[in-house]
Amino acid sequence: MLRKRLSSIISSSIKSPFLQFQLNYPNKLNSINGSTSTFALVNAVDHNVRGFSLLALNDLSDNKGSRKQKTRKGRGIGSGKGKTAGRGHKGQHARGHCKLGFEGGQTPLRRRVPKRGFTNPFSLDFQPVGLGKIAMLINAGKIDSSELITMKTLKDSSAVGKQIGDGVRLMGRGSEKIIWPIHLEVSRVTARAKAAVEAAGGSVRRVHYNQLGLRALLKPEWFEKKGRLLPKPARPPPKIKDKVDSIGRLPAPRKPIPFTVEEKETESVSPA
Repeated sequence: MLRKRLSSIISSSIKSPFLQFQLNYPNKLNSINGSTSTFALVNAVDHNVRGFSLLALNDLSDNKGSRKQKTRKGRGIGSGKGKTAGRGHKGQHARGHCKLGFEGGQTPLRRRVPKRGFTNPFSLDFQPVGLGKIAMLINAGKIDSSELITMKTLKDSSAVGKQIGDGVRLMGRGSEKIIWPIHLEVSRVTARAKAAVEAAGGSVRRVHYNQLGLRALLKPEWFEKKGRLLPKPARPPPKIKDKVDSIGRLPAPRKPIPFTVEEKETESVSPA
């Protein structure tokens, strides 16, 4: 096909300019030394002969082997993948797929390997912060010691990182630097840190926040952006009732809750 097309293109490209030349210059045709050669005629034609390309859109195709035909299974014996479709005769692999990790009935690897330890799904992750760091931030003016220091205050002053987890644990590192009364509300507190704060005339309260309540404490602007109200404070589960002193308040409180009856009386008298 290509040979026939090639010959037709060459003949038409030579013949049509020759006819045009014969019509335009009949006198010049006789002065070509009597030669009837095709090449002589072509050389005598004007240089404005239009060229022709040997390629066309209907002749374009991919290279051989660049496209692989999809295997069609179960389409007759002549296809090579008929009848059993490459699965062979009978057996487990001829009937379907087996469970992941199945090893033919023997004890699988996941049961042969011994187990070491476990991950407690009920464990809580608290971010620690020392009293020495809090005292340093108070001296730097980043924390106001006259107001209640909450977990939001610690986060805003960069005393703890952004990933607080389930709350903040107050540690006793640098407790000798606390020489003035401060009031704190955290998730957990060590005995050494509590004794140091109370010795300086302050107080530490362990408050409970669930995940949603902790988000409302640390990022109240998120609820405002979404057009949602702040959630109600959640009660602690029965298992950790003895580990907390009260329910966490929302939004972030400014004054501490009094512990003793005398403090309550003082709190009630002070506004008047």
